[in-house]
Amino acid sequence: MDISGLRRPYKDRKDAFLEENILEKDPIKLFHEWFEEAKNNPSIIEPNAACLATATKDGIPSARFLLCKGYGVDGFYFYTHYTSRKGQELEENPNVAIAFYWDILNRSVRIEGTAKKLPMSYATDYFKSRPYRSQIGALSSDQSKPIESRTKLTEIAEKLSKKYKEGEVPKPELWGGYAVTPRSIEFWQGQTDRIHDRLRFRFLEKDEVVDNVLTHEGEGGWIYERLQP
Repeated sequence: MDISGLRRPYKDRKDAFLEENILEKDPIKLFHEWFEEAKNNPSIIEPNAACLATATKDGIPSARFLLCKGYGVDGFYFYTHYTSRKGQELEENPNVAIAFYWDILNRSVRIEGTAKKLPMSYATDYFKSRPYRSQIGALSSDQSKPIESRTKLTEIAEKLSKKYKEGEVPKPELWGGYAVTPRSIEFWQGQTDRIHDRLRFRFLEKDEVVDNVLTHEGEGGWIYERLQP
């Protein structure tokens, strides 16, 4: 089926960024501004949904959507089973990419960086804050492993529900968190004229200097540059 004609006009956004005199020059602060706008938009159900891409040690990629559970100067957080496919791939290759996309705002943020495990205390505290059914679901699943049927899954969950009451569900031993430390963060803003805005924050390469033409000095050690669409 040819779907090449699917297209819709974007609303021009000239108000928030990319004009160098008004640009927020810290990418984490800029991400926060964008995320708050997405979070406060009633049309966006899960603003923290993001696509995480991992790869094996041989470079074979895989991608899946998950929910980002925190962000800040120390990275972007998510939680999973260490024995899942992404957990196994992160064990042998910590290089990852994360993409947020907020369709109604015509905005996307791409993050490239390195993932490392969070202290287990983070996972313990977060697990306790999860809804009861989410806790049971995590405990009942050997994530990414084959199983014969959905019925078998629900049987396991029902058995655990009888065993553990609300507030008693233990965190799976090999379930924990990761922080992705970014080395580049790109902000994309769609425009009606299809000359989309792309701004990438990154760190200087060895022997590289800011020229104030293609590269500009940001805050916190970052530099930024406009990319062609």
